[in-house]
Amino acid sequence: MSTDGFDTLPLGPAVLATLQQLGYARMTPIQAAALPLALAGHDLIAQARTGSGKTAAFALALLSRLDPGRFDVQSLVLCPTRELAEQVTQEIRRLARADDNVKVLTLCGGTPIRPQADSLAHGAHVVVGTPGRIIDHLDRGGLQLGALNTLVLDEADRMLDMGFMDDIAAIASRAPSQRQTLLFSATYPEGIQQLAKKFLRDPKEVTLVQRPSGTQIRQRFYEVTEGERLHAVGLLLDHFRPVSTLAFCNTRQQCRDLVDVLQAQGISALALHGELEQRDRDQVLVRFANRSCSVLVATDVAARGLDIAQLEAVINVDITPDIEVHTHRIGRTGRGDEAGWAFSLASVDEMGRVGRIDAMQGRESEWHPLSELAPAGGAPLQPPMVTLQILGGRKEKIRAGDVLGALTKDAGLPAGQIGKINVNEFSTYVAVARAAAARALAALNERPVKGKRVKARLLT
Repeated sequence: MSTDGFDTLPLGPAVLATLQQLGYARMTPIQAAALPLALAGHDLIAQARTGSGKTAAFALALLSRLDPGRFDVQSLVLCPTRELAEQVTQEIRRLARADDNVKVLTLCGGTPIRPQADSLAHGAHVVVGTPGRIIDHLDRGGLQLGALNTLVLDEADRMLDMGFMDDIAAIASRAPSQRQTLLFSATYPEGIQQLAKKFLRDPKEVTLVQRPSGTQIRQRFYEVTEGERLHAVGLLLDHFRPVSTLAFCNTRQQCRDLVDVLQAQGISALALHGELEQRDRDQVLVRFANRSCSVLVATDVAARGLDIAQLEAVINVDITPDIEVHTHRIGRTGRGDEAGWAFSLASVDEMGRVGRIDAMQGRESEWHPLSELAPAGGAPLQPPMVTLQILGGRKEKIRAGDVLGALTKDAGLPAGQIGKINVNEFSTYVAVARAAAARALAALNERPVKGKRVKARLLT
């Protein structure tokens, strides 16, 4: 029996079997440190960066305290963004599959509240949501916290940054005082201490701040003039040709300008910033996460809470004035055992910021000239997948398995040409290999899905 195996924890055979089926071989450092304390019932402050396995750490703890036979909300997870909330919901559902009776519900802004209220009226064991929308449901009386035994504050530092302190306080005040509270945060600003004093009882603290290692993330800096900056992004992409790149800009206008430049070069690029409608934001994130968009250009605020797997490169189009933000930016690539590139473009006016980054990292930055960026040749950088949108989602009882079956069993497409399938309230998005796009689109429009005719279109 290994010391970092899940079988060292007081978990039931069904849960251990589920973990094995899902490929959870050993605990990550944050899981090994946090789970024994959380399963013992302690309140917890856990500091660990995004991508460290913290979701499973609190999910297994809250699931261990559930009584599936009692159809009341027993666990509440607060997240800063809708995207993170949906990721957390999916992970909890995966880990809870040993018990078919556990219902997990997502309550977030950006979508109509009435369908959520209807779902809530039918009961749930676990609710995952954003603070503002949770407050709305509490005020309407549809969400009751009388049976709550676990409150989780996920990415608490981000929630504080976004101004959710008062909402968190209001929610916690309506929950039973004799509950377990688990607080997870990537950083430990002063506001976290205030949260802990107010809402946690004698909490245990776990700190695992793992800075990206030099072997995982290869950093390079390039000096640019303002006139060269956007063109330099295209040079980097043409030279290194990463499949998936997240480019950070300090302003919304810079985001828009860069997307225009990249698209003019034939590169598949999309913008993510605060002015996007929720529907457009959802589509952008789906397309980037399923690898049907090569470059996501985002501001730091818009990118909060995102956790994109297999991110080959991060480009700092502008140098952020906040060195902590720089660490968060580049830490989105090079996850786990994967390698990643972190490219930073700096003008003479930004050299002071680079100096502070060097001091924080304890080493001098590695500088390269733009002149060494020679095009790799061939066609403009294109993503391996495209996204098809089906006009119909959970409301029409469509499931991912229905779509997969329609494309593989009915239309005869190889399963390897089908990527991620995202089923939302009113739409379903399916990623397919670029070469199979026309065939898949025709199949969806010509053949029924789950016995019903659907309309599908290619997102461009």
